[in-house]
Amino acid sequence: MSAAENSIELRVDEIAQLFDTLDPFPFSERDLDAHAEEYIVGWARELPRDTPLKIVVHFPGTSGQIRAAADLNSAFARYFSYRAATIQRELNELLRIGRRSLLIGISILVACLTAAHLAAGWLTEVPFQRLIEESFLILGWVANWRPLEIFLYDWWPLRRRRNLYRRLAAATVEARPEPKPEDWHRPGA
Repeated sequence: MSAAENSIELRVDEIAQLFDTLDPFPFSERDLDAHAEEYIVGWARELPRDTPLKIVVHFPGTSGQIRAAADLNSAFARYFSYRAATIQRELNELLRIGRRSLLIGISILVACLTAAHLAAGWLTEVPFQRLIEESFLILGWVANWRPLEIFLYDWWPLRRRRNLYRRLAAATVEARPEPKPEDWHRPGA
């Protein structure tokens, strides 16, 4: 696979388009613009997971834009590292909730299994004995639905997104100034 196949190409009229204009931080510490992030992340998802990424930014080659582009590599690395850390905190919180929910769910399951066993012994002549028994069992398992959902399914997408942002933080960012139209050479001129 060639390097071009692992590249995410962007073309902007000015470097500032890549960053959130409402962010009060200095230029190199600003958050990425939501549309720029969505575009970069969308393309990164499509690229093979086992290869390094490269982000190529094409922009007009004016001296001001070239100076602004000098910090792109560190700005992208800082932003995507921050996003990966944020998602890691979300993942940690989800797993913490999962552990607490599992503790509560298991406690309720034990109580429901005990109640079902007691109901089976005490309600031998009641016509709804089986219904009461099964209701306790169902309640006990339903109490464990959320922790099982967390541990079986919910953490995977967060882990995948965190890893994607880590790959983007490690990506090489190449700033490619393009010549101004008046600098273009016309054949035969």
